[in-house]
Amino acid sequence: MENITDGKWNSLPVKLHDGMSSTLKKLGFTYMTPVQSACIPLFMNNKDVAAEAVTGSGKTLAFVIPVLEILLKREEKLKKMQVGALIITPTRELAIQISEVMGQFLEEFPQFRQILLIGGSNPIEDVEKFKTHGANIMIGTPGRLEDMFRRKADGLDLASCVKALDVLVLDEADRLLDMGFEASLNTILGYLPKQRRTGLFSATQTQELEKLVRAGLRNPVRITVKEKGVAASSVQKTPARLSNYYTICRTEDKFNTLVAFLRQHKHEKQLVFFSTCACVEYFGKALEVLVKNVTVLCIHGKMKDKRNKIFSEFRELRSGILVCTDVMARGIDIPDVNWVLQYDPPSSASSFVHRCGRTARIGNRGSALVFLLPMEESYVNFLSINQKCPLQLYPPVKDVVDILPKLKALALGDRAVFERGMRAFVSYVQAYAKHECSLIFRIKDLDFASLARGFALLRMPKMPELRGKIFPDFEEVTDTDLIRFKDKNREKQRQKMLQQQKEKEKEALPRKNFAKNEAWSKQKSKKDKRRKIAAKRKFNEGSDMDDEDMNELLNDTRLLKKLKKGKITEEDFDKILHTADSHRQFFKL
Repeated sequence: MENITDGKWNSLPVKLHDGMSSTLKKLGFTYMTPVQSACIPLFMNNKDVAAEAVTGSGKTLAFVIPVLEILLKREEKLKKMQVGALIITPTRELAIQISEVMGQFLEEFPQFRQILLIGGSNPIEDVEKFKTHGANIMIGTPGRLEDMFRRKADGLDLASCVKALDVLVLDEADRLLDMGFEASLNTILGYLPKQRRTGLFSATQTQELEKLVRAGLRNPVRITVKEKGVAASSVQKTPARLSNYYTICRTEDKFNTLVAFLRQHKHEKQLVFFSTCACVEYFGKALEVLVKNVTVLCIHGKMKDKRNKIFSEFRELRSGILVCTDVMARGIDIPDVNWVLQYDPPSSASSFVHRCGRTARIGNRGSALVFLLPMEESYVNFLSINQKCPLQLYPPVKDVVDILPKLKALALGDRAVFERGMRAFVSYVQAYAKHECSLIFRIKDLDFASLARGFALLRMPKMPELRGKIFPDFEEVTDTDLIRFKDKNREKQRQKMLQQQKEKEKEALPRKNFAKNEAWSKQKSKKDKRRKIAAKRKFNEGSDMDDEDMNELLNDTRLLKKLKKGKITEEDFDKILHTADSHRQFFKL
């Protein structure tokens, strides 16, 4: 591995434990990166640090080594249930990664045990594991850690276990706040002792992060690391050895171009970013079929149990495609990623930089390519100014063929594909409408018919954004209800639901009500009532009436009120009304 050299480990102003040096040598870490040489001595000398360094600069070792050194220098040895170090990170993938790095060092230091506390596993099992084996180093995500602190009913008093805490690390600290973990972090910090060392590590500094620095660190040393060759006035946030490209595609050609590119780079390791979980599900499954002889894996935030397994599997691959959302954008270290492809530009400009940072890590070379629609080309200038992230135009992708008919055929052959496509389209439009850079990504500029063709849809979905619009240049499949699930059990369930729906609709059909034969006098009295009510409506509408008619109407209205209030029976009502009418007829004669 080629590193950004800033000195050998033995050139540190502080002496490392012999076991630490031998582990570094065994793992092949000959040289320190700038962030490591800056942070490790300060952290080991009991300073709080707030470090900002570009993604892929080696921040993990910058805190793993000091954490272990601080625990090794404790005067009083940690007991089985005493937590000496707590490392908090925003995603389970990053937590797994840190745990793996920590595990490699702990082989040399068996006196310490670590525990990984992340979502996707049973919290009761985590409680039992901790109670049985204990742990001196705890690595986890905020939600699960907060949950563990509140599990006193399960016989776990984690608040007592962290009283011996020496060091707290918040990795990707800016993302912890972006993802809405502020409340959980405040709860966790409330349980921790004030006398501790704290390290904040991030790729960017934000106002929210500044608040966290003030709340959690005492006189911190601020470290901002720039790569070699970057001017002092520059704040470039992407790795120096990253080749960053963009390409312009028409909506209908975008997926065709992606497939052609992936086919031409099938022996390389590639990440493909989409804006939503539904898009990952739809296009990821399509790529499994359309890009032959390549391992295609999908990962997104709505996956629960499978995420950890998929992440570990992809890390081990020498080549392959990982289709993902921004859950993989920050802090994740996947070895030897050659290309980062951004099929959908992210909702925020900072996420663009973090996505690119999954390649060209620790001094290695890598490339990134973003796919833009013609109306989105000004995003290139925006990134150059806003993120100090210049992009080059990528040469036209060769041998692009139209694979959308194949994708349509997949949808016609399996209702699961058809439904995934509809959900993906809806989620994409909704995400586009919420884009942070709304001056460039304007939903009113989207050509929905072209977009639907680019998604290989069979019909337009029903959604508020399309209400009242017609699409004469989009050809729909006439009856999509006839498309069946390939999965026989799902199709059987669907047919059952359709049958139930038909029966409900049949029951809801209006029935003709035939009037029963009634006595002539009763029918007449009903007609009289209707006549009086109609007269009342006419009165309310302001028709011309003489005094006599007015009095008649007022009397009838009073009579109706008495009937409604139950002061008189319907029989009395009919009798009085009939008598009054006879009276009037007599005087009119």
